[in-house]
Amino acid sequence: MTLSKGDRLPDATLVRMGDDGPEQVQLSEVLKGRKVVLFALPGAFTGPCSNAHLPSFIRTAEDFRAKGVDEIVCLSVNDPFTQKAWAKDTGADKAGISFLGDADGSFTKGLGMDFTAPHLGLVGRSNRYALLLDDGVIQEANVDKPGVFEISSGEALLEKI
Repeated sequence: MTLSKGDRLPDATLVRMGDDGPEQVQLSEVLKGRKVVLFALPGAFTGPCSNAHLPSFIRTAEDFRAKGVDEIVCLSVNDPFTQKAWAKDTGADKAGISFLGDADGSFTKGLGMDFTAPHLGLVGRSNRYALLLDDGVIQEANVDKPGVFEISSGEALLEKI
């Protein structure tokens, strides 16, 4: 599947850290009737993800909210324990960014957004992309080439809305 304007994002069972530990969540429920920014990246605590990609959404979080975005979600092929620690370490939790884990990579693979870079120790990870979704329908899609971080930043997506 390509991520194109007007397409509906398929449903998936993902995982997040809840008050009582890991919990499964249906992506369709997160998106239902809401305007959501969803961005995906290769992984928690990796260089460009921690130093550039996630910080770009921390910087722009309030600007997205001012434009009517209900939630900003970071998706990665990681477990919820790692994501929680990463959110705290980067301050993304204080910025109100939510984290969803595609722990087995099945959602990412189903979208055709998976990539592998064994020389970096990254296997079955997510390519970088940023979406503006309205009730699960893609309004804007910025998809980077694998291994590149150019158009999937918070600032680049914000310019489009």
